[in-house]
Amino acid sequence: MYYSNGNYEAFARPEKPKDVDKKSAYLVGSGLAALAAACFLVRDGQMKGEHIHIFEEMKLPGGACDGIRDDQKGFIIRGGREMENHFECLWDLFRSIPSTETEGISVLDEFYRLNKHDPNYSLMRASVNRGQDAHTDGKFTLSEKASMQIIKLFMTKDEDLYDKTINDVFDNEFYSSNFWLYWQTMFAFEKWHSALEMKLYLQRFIHHIGGLPDFSALKFTKYNQYESLILPMMKYLEAHGVHFQYDTQVTNVIFDIRGNKKVAKQLVLVHEGRNETIDLVEDDLVFVTNGSCTENSTLGDDDHAPEMNTNPGEGGCWQLWKNIAAQDPAFGRPGKFCSDIGATNWESATVTTLDDRIPKYIEKMCKRDPFSGKVVTGGIITVKDSSWLMSYTLNRQPHFREQPKGQLVVWVYGLYTDVPGDFIKKPMRECTGNEIVQEWLYHMGVPEHEIPEMARTGAHCIPCMMPYITAFFMPRTKGDRPKVVPEGSVNFAFIGQFADTVRDTVFTTEYSVRTAMEAVYTLLDVDRGVPEVFNSCYDVRVLLDSTSKMMDGKKLTDIKLPFIASLVEKRALKKVSGTIVEELLQRYKLI
Repeated sequence: MYYSNGNYEAFARPEKPKDVDKKSAYLVGSGLAALAAACFLVRDGQMKGEHIHIFEEMKLPGGACDGIRDDQKGFIIRGGREMENHFECLWDLFRSIPSTETEGISVLDEFYRLNKHDPNYSLMRASVNRGQDAHTDGKFTLSEKASMQIIKLFMTKDEDLYDKTINDVFDNEFYSSNFWLYWQTMFAFEKWHSALEMKLYLQRFIHHIGGLPDFSALKFTKYNQYESLILPMMKYLEAHGVHFQYDTQVTNVIFDIRGNKKVAKQLVLVHEGRNETIDLVEDDLVFVTNGSCTENSTLGDDDHAPEMNTNPGEGGCWQLWKNIAAQDPAFGRPGKFCSDIGATNWESATVTTLDDRIPKYIEKMCKRDPFSGKVVTGGIITVKDSSWLMSYTLNRQPHFREQPKGQLVVWVYGLYTDVPGDFIKKPMRECTGNEIVQEWLYHMGVPEHEIPEMARTGAHCIPCMMPYITAFFMPRTKGDRPKVVPEGSVNFAFIGQFADTVRDTVFTTEYSVRTAMEAVYTLLDVDRGVPEVFNSCYDVRVLLDSTSKMMDGKKLTDIKLPFIASLVEKRALKKVSGTIVEELLQRYKLI
């Protein structure tokens, strides 16, 4: 496997890999990573669909990319996916997946046209004082000291950030900035999370710094990700004869390890309550999604809070990874990510409005008609003075194809689940769906005497507690996350958010698809490059532009940061006068 860039290889179709007709593939899990791997096996590996077997513990596919209408509970979305134009592997995949909405075009075509005609941006990024605009006004409000801390982190080597937290590199001066408000609530970073992951995010999305305050950097699907992304992939794979087996928990992969050579020899699984094994040969390829951010998620309802599963590491995905990791150090250290639920949990809730009372407040907040079928909030609205640090969003409505006319589906989440609310004086994790709606209505400015009745008759709410939702942000060191294809592995690969690949960032759809692509291309020896991560952090134009944006319009001559001191000296500016350097500094409004 090797990396490529440009469009020379982007449009090339590789030759059929040697002996692929003799090979079979077994994929554990049916989330985005596993489905993407199966698609790459079919499209680029040219493997027969009937040779591909997908085992899923649940009764339906999709993993964390969910969005369902439960017959008893109603509409449920545990989370949403923010996407951008430089998800190179994701778009490489979806250019080949037919749309289920429009005949003759791909999912990428559909997504591209939607976001061209209806570009995303927010008209209110944050609120205070019960529904008033916080007037962040696109400003980052970074002090010179805080700016210097960001620059230092950006320039630090990965290995110098192993096992370090965000608190190790920033202080309260940085945390008081709008930059941290945008960053924390958009990406769900906490102060105790990995400084390395934050640095990787800074480098990965440096080209979108200017779009953070109003979310103009983001693009969204038409419906929830299950219907817009997962179902088209399922139809593609089913049309190629790929075999799906649900209610199946793979509990272990047994390896034959001799020296540096690692061969997966057996799958151990439980199917519909029966223990089974599958013997493997070297031509049988195994792809395992190790770990899960939504494992052990629990749902509540209007009258019940979701129960928190407090057993660290309990759950099919985590136990499978533990069983594999016990066989060799190259298989990673799952305990680093799943042993501190207090640091990795937060809670979301799906609110469905039932009449026209709550939508009026939503329209006041987002400054758009929520029933227009176009962008509504344009990303999350963060309640800046919420004790739970509550945020909420409405994507284009309807968010579900089956959604009745006149109803809105809202996604609400809180980062601080163990702190009493401002109207409901209980921690979010102890609140029923009805109480979460009351807290939300309070922060939208609904008169207090109207809140209880409006919450009871005007909305339906399903809260969801997720113990491991930010597990991949836990501080880590080399080897904690195993390589996509561990050293010496002959027929086995890890895929998904807890496999390790260079420069890309976890908690993204792109990461799942990239690890899948790298795994398939490596094990099948596909003669086509995997598109490298967009190299914006090495582009001086992007660096100058992002510097200008983060300085909130200040010029280089207005500040006294050591790293640019030489640039602002009259002698230095005189030397670049009339050169391309001066032109660049002027173009990006730095002088």
